[in-house]
Amino acid sequence: MSSQLKKRYTEEVVPALIKEFGYKNVMQVPRIRKVVINIGLGEALDNPKAIEHAVRDLRTITGQQPIITKARKSIANFKLREGRPIGVKVTLRGERMWAFLDRLMNVALPRTRDFRGVPDKLDGHGNYTLGVREQLIFPEIDYDQIDKVRGFEVSIATTAETDEEGRRLLELLGMPFRRRA
Repeated sequence: MSSQLKKRYTEEVVPALIKEFGYKNVMQVPRIRKVVINIGLGEALDNPKAIEHAVRDLRTITGQQPIITKARKSIANFKLREGRPIGVKVTLRGERMWAFLDRLMNVALPRTRDFRGVPDKLDGHGNYTLGVREQLIFPEIDYDQIDKVRGFEVSIATTAETDEEGRRLLELLGMPFRRRA
């Protein structure tokens, strides 16, 4: 099952990027390496069930079993002990990654209330991180099944060397960046 987005990448995006940036070789063209979806759960310290709910939500959205992230060190002010579960994350590559990006850009983000596009700030190395305020924008999530509205972070790692290349890659793939005035 080849995703529409992957097909669009090879047929439209690669030639456009080669033309725009003058790459000599098709291997120089930036591509998406992986997508990491992460839910930080501060409330897991008081509510152990929160982890289970987050795992279920993330599994429903991505179709892949998330891993539970644990605290690396103890922080007394946050009542945090080393080794306590404080989040869940999934790393998507290959077909699942393309399918997720397709759903994120074409289904989920447009369902956001008052949606005017996503910020176009990259990290300086061509990678992009987007904060999503609620898991409900994904149609797979059943409103009656969730325990609370949870936000999460979607990090898209690319092989682009500059923000300009990374931004253009995502733009051509259909990431709905906010228009600058």
